[in-house]
Amino acid sequence: MNYPTDYRKEKDSIGEKEIPRDVYYGVQSLRAAENFPITGLTMHPEIINSLACIKKAAAITNCEVNLLDRKRADAIVKACDEILEGQHREDFIVDPIQGGAGTSINMNANEVIANRAIELCGGKKGDYSVIHPNDHVNCSQSTNDVIPTAGKMTSLKLLENLKKELLRLQDALSRKAKEFDHVIKMGRTQMQDAVPIRLGQEFSAYSMAIQRDVHRMDLAMNEMRYLNLGGTAIGTGINADPAYLERIVPNLCEVSGMEFVQAYDLIDATQNLDPFVAVSGAVKACAVTLSKIANDLRLMSSGPRAGFFEINLPAKQNGSSIMPGKVNPVIPEVVNQVAFLVIGSDLTITMAAEAGQLELNAFEPIIFYCIFRSIDTLAYAVRTFVDNCVTGITANEERCRNLTENSIGIITAISPHVGYQKAADIAKKSLRTGESIRSLILAEHLLSPEDLGEILDPMHMTEPGISGKKLLKNESL
Repeated sequence: MNYPTDYRKEKDSIGEKEIPRDVYYGVQSLRAAENFPITGLTMHPEIINSLACIKKAAAITNCEVNLLDRKRADAIVKACDEILEGQHREDFIVDPIQGGAGTSINMNANEVIANRAIELCGGKKGDYSVIHPNDHVNCSQSTNDVIPTAGKMTSLKLLENLKKELLRLQDALSRKAKEFDHVIKMGRTQMQDAVPIRLGQEFSAYSMAIQRDVHRMDLAMNEMRYLNLGGTAIGTGINADPAYLERIVPNLCEVSGMEFVQAYDLIDATQNLDPFVAVSGAVKACAVTLSKIANDLRLMSSGPRAGFFEINLPAKQNGSSIMPGKVNPVIPEVVNQVAFLVIGSDLTITMAAEAGQLELNAFEPIIFYCIFRSIDTLAYAVRTFVDNCVTGITANEERCRNLTENSIGIITAISPHVGYQKAADIAKKSLRTGESIRSLILAEHLLSPEDLGEILDPMHMTEPGISGKKLLKNESL
């Protein structure tokens, strides 16, 4: 068969195939691209970096233990360095969601690195007698230890970025807590008036919740540091020299600048993907926290006339194509939507991790696709939440004060001084007549103006253990 000059021919166990002459990918990459047109996307840039680090560390290690000659090893290392510099990215053509437990992306990396290394050695792309994708680039490796390692490396990198954004959010919320500490507003439970609270206390609580999420993130990130690299196909280390097995993870740490430990039980670490479930759980918990905060901000800013209108969110864009002047809480809304995406992805990750069978889980591609997307989108959502919403929030102090003073919720502070039943009666009368709690108490001479002022002091009502001197006398039975 004659091939046109702008194509080269490559052969695998399936048969021969035409490959564009100038590309670095090979026959197995092209078959995968044709077989899995699933998302229309290519692999995450960070997993490509992770694969380049792994292949570089493997080449260095194989050379150290005399499984790879210096010339080939140097060429592979150079090709990996070029990928880490951002080159050859257009040759990573396989879809993130793919059958085969990641064999397609592993071979895509092997072929790109091999063909570039062949060029560096003076050969032509496709001449695998010079450097072979499997025999040399993939030496001492299997998809089944390379891909889980790449997934963990990538997750760690992305989690570091998410953590950075969360710490920015925590700081922004803490600043608002201090700024709003003097603003008294009505606390609500089950969407009904409860007792007064300071707006700063609410924002402080948000900050604490984010701090807890960061702590969970740290714990989850530690689970990503235990690798099955060196375990090859099923964790038994078949085709890996004992010296390679001993050196590969330390060399990967050196190449990547990251901290990793080889798993104590490589079979366990190959079979089970529960660390990704743990990471996903931490990310989901964080998404739940963020969505709750976003819900609160939308409620407190609702209005501006017929809602709570206790705070103002920065106006970012028109809220309607038909209603002039309408401005919507678009930043909290996008945080909510990202949270919904993360929560749904967590279920996919859970089911994929559960679906592993015997010595391998074949569903790592969908786990990685979902977990990378969840971490990335949540980080982007937090970034815009900080920059375009939280830092610009202002308080409507007068509105908060009026709602508090006209609420029946303040009767709770008075109850210990006049008795529960009398307090309930006053509350009902206030609802019925529209008169304030304060005026009814004074009208019935239940408390003096001085005592009432002390009891209803904002600080007394919003700090534990401070509720004014109890005036109700205990009576003997």
